[in-house]
Amino acid sequence: MEVFNHNLESLFQQLGLPSDKSSIDTFIDTHALEDGDDLTQASFWSVSQKQFLTEAKLQDADWVEQIDMLDTLLRKS
Repeated sequence: MEVFNHNLESLFQQLGLPSDKSSIDTFIDTHALEDGDDLTQASFWSVSQKQFLTEAKLQDADWVEQIDMLDTLLRKS
């Protein structure tokens, strides 16, 4: 069994987004989720990004921890 240690940078790479710290910070600062919003259905994702996020969550894939972290970071208080 392979064990992957994904991080936020590798998640952004997987999503086809710039993955340097500054780009990630900018993405988080310019995108937000409200209570009740589903990360996987957010309007700012492309169809393929939504598909990846949805499948990773459904399969409880190695990416889930990072996807959950991104979900939390996008929820502004």
